[in-house]
Amino acid sequence: MASDMVLYWGSGSGPCWRVMICLEEKGLSDYTSKLISFENKEHKSDEVLKINPRGQVPAFKHGNVIVNESLSICLYLENTFKGQGTKLLPDDPAQHALVLQRAVESQNIREKTIYAFFWYFHLTKPEDRTEAMFEEKKKACHEELQMWEGYLAKLGDGSYIAGKDFTLADACIFPFIAIIVRMGFNLSQYPHLTKYYDLVKDRPSVKASWPPLWKGTPNKDLYKDI
Repeated sequence: MASDMVLYWGSGSGPCWRVMICLEEKGLSDYTSKLISFENKEHKSDEVLKINPRGQVPAFKHGNVIVNESLSICLYLENTFKGQGTKLLPDDPAQHALVLQRAVESQNIREKTIYAFFWYFHLTKPEDRTEAMFEEKKKACHEELQMWEGYLAKLGDGSYIAGKDFTLADACIFPFIAIIVRMGFNLSQYPHLTKYYDLVKDRPSVKASWPPLWKGTPNKDLYKDI
């Protein structure tokens, strides 16, 4: 069924990973996988640009349908294959709204726990870095994570991010949690997030789509002081 699907993706990219989780959850694992190298700037290749003129991944094609932007792809998969695999969007209007809210809200984790430190560690010259700048980013990171810790605390042990069932919201947020753990963040500071991470990381869809560059290599220590 997925033989006419093509996904261009990069290993370790949160947006790419969320799409791959959704493909697995919907039973569409036989799609054509095109792993690109960011280092070699393959996301700017003519092949990718034909599908996504922004030169970004994930870039997705299903037959004659082209969908870019990770959340759009995830929603397309759920709406096109509603009766197949895991139901990623609940029928109940209130729960449906909550799942969508958490899915979109996950962008805050991406911005405050990943992008903020990427800019600081990789794109800010050492001489331009200050302790005050680092502490400001660190504070925003912990405030964001505390928000999600609170959501999970209200739901109770064994819950996913929007309730008792795995949904689109989990596919959207888990990759970003996994990335900061990979970077050496001490997640044990947040017991509910730790239990959530342990719950989701062993899900078949997550294990099947685990970034290949991470397999067999130790975590990094870039985030050890955050």
